Amino acid sequence: MGCGKKEDIYGTSSCVCEVVRAIKDIQDNAEDTCECETNCFSEPLGSLVSPTKRKKADTRVFVLSSADGSPFHAFYTGSDCNCVSIFFRVEDVFDNCCAVLRVLAPIGKDGETLDIVGHKGIDLSKICELEGFVRTSSCITVDLKCFCAVQCIADVDLNVCD
Repeated sequence: MGCGKKEDIYGTSSCVCEVVRAIKDIQDNAEDTCECETNCFSEPLGSLVSPTKRKKADTRVFVLSSADGSPFHAFYTGSDCNCVSIFFRVEDVFDNCCAVLRVLAPIGKDGETLDIVGHKGIDLSKICELEGFVRTSSCITVDLKCFCAVQCIADVDLNVCD
């Protein structure tokens, strides 16, 4: 069965859903131990950076991809650019793979919001200028079964609990 199906032939939920659930659990249970630094299942939060340089983190930033490999994007408010991002933080997972995702604004090397929209849509070449992320007040509710891939990007501290 392909992406977007309610359940696979074994009656289980999608792997994207399970990864996003794991990210939510890791964010909720941040600890101080080291594991693999490139896997979305890596614990604790902060381990996507070099273990010897791990910093305080409260968010695992990730992107979602559709069946054709294109990144899912959402709009956010509060900036003077085109206000589109492909970066998210999971806020909640509920009802068999629905999730509330917070849209994260990409920040460029100059410290300004990175405008990733080009003439033909999302300009992925601009992602090379990415330096960091800022949380926005914009959230979106999605059905995680509609995505085919999830890629973890970084563990960052966005002062979510402050």
